[in-house]
Amino acid sequence: MQLSRRTMLRGLGTVIALPALEAMMPRLAFTATTATAAAAGPKRLAWIYVPNGVDMTSWKPTTFGANYQLSPTLQGLAAFKNKMLVASGLTCNKANANGDGPGDHARANASYLTGVQATKSQGAGIHLGISVDQAAATKVGLLTRFPSLEIGMEQGGSGSCDNGYSCAYQHNLAWRSSTTPVAKECNPQAVFDRLFGSNSPSETAQARALANQKQKSILDFVLTDARSMQTKVGSADQQKLDEYFTSIREIETRLAKTSVEAPVKIPADAVRPPALPAKGGTNTYDTRLPLMLDMMVLAFQADLTRIITFPFADEGSNQTYGFADAPVPHHSTSHHMNDPVKIALLDKINAYHIKNFADLLTKLDKIKEGPNSILDNSLIAYGCGISDGNKHNHNNLPLILLGKGGGGVATGQHIQYNNVPINNMWLGMLDHIGAHWDSVGDSTGRISLA
Repeated sequence: MQLSRRTMLRGLGTVIALPALEAMMPRLAFTATTATAAAAGPKRLAWIYVPNGVDMTSWKPTTFGANYQLSPTLQGLAAFKNKMLVASGLTCNKANANGDGPGDHARANASYLTGVQATKSQGAGIHLGISVDQAAATKVGLLTRFPSLEIGMEQGGSGSCDNGYSCAYQHNLAWRSSTTPVAKECNPQAVFDRLFGSNSPSETAQARALANQKQKSILDFVLTDARSMQTKVGSADQQKLDEYFTSIREIETRLAKTSVEAPVKIPADAVRPPALPAKGGTNTYDTRLPLMLDMMVLAFQADLTRIITFPFADEGSNQTYGFADAPVPHHSTSHHMNDPVKIALLDKINAYHIKNFADLLTKLDKIKEGPNSILDNSLIAYGCGISDGNKHNHNNLPLILLGKGGGGVATGQHIQYNNVPINNMWLGMLDHIGAHWDSVGDSTGRISLA
């Protein structure tokens, strides 16, 4: 059975896109190059952001090149060393004050993907620039159901958040234009509904209510089509579909155990986001983060989008990490003043984030697309717009790239750059997936990833 890559299963309030199947591969004779490209799978980009800087002593490897030794913090990614590029010496100059006074957290978040100095304003005067993820979406976004996907863990508010800067700067990584941030979705249920719901929100809500009432899965609404399809594809595709449907059902089960209430909203007058509870209740950080990461996997697996941004928390976040043996506010702990106790706690927070990142990579690497995995076909940047949270500096930023981008990326090494704008790296990532832009923000060129 020959299937279109855009094949979807439809039912009441439900639209289920399918993963890459052998039945979707071209059957006609193409050139070798065309056939290889078709089987390899789409190329994808993602940016995962961690706030408040890191403990650079534990983060940065002390050796360079292909034989570098992993640092203590990056040991959690040892399984992916050959698919990882550690980039040191990149800078985000527009996060510096440059005459605008305090507000490093707002500027770090705002300029990370834009390379633009945020106009210091609390209201209608906000002005920044297009972010690199949205630049990529203008080139490849029409190929998928969602041009880009913005998810997060802390729901931003309005008003002033950091020394006279609008909360819009501190709580939005993605910017469609100089005056239009792209809000992230922080409610796992809402993300799930967006990925698998129909174009009718009311019908999607009706389907979910019915599924909850009768303890059904949304897959039950497309069961007839799903069974029919599984009888018409080969055994390898049947196994892929079974694994994919199982993942969807498993996420639904976890969502049912998680409070559907939205995460805490930031008061308009808050200088720093309040901490979410470390334990207690069902809507806690340590239950929502894995859910969000797993839905990121599904979004890539079903080719619903090829561009994702995901801050693990917003800049200045005082999220506590009791579940990681660090029951302390993140932001205030990052100002450790060289206190070894606080540094040790910060290292635990950094390690917790890396562990969850490694879990994401493991799942992406297990899902095959022809000869590659989804991770092989992706470039995932993990980093921050602040280097040392104690110093609030924006040079020598912590940055790692994971994945092969479909091939040709020179991973498995640690490279030291010399105060090169981080947007040069972003342009190199765009080039690699065929989403070229001449420049973004303060870029001065492009870093070749080959």
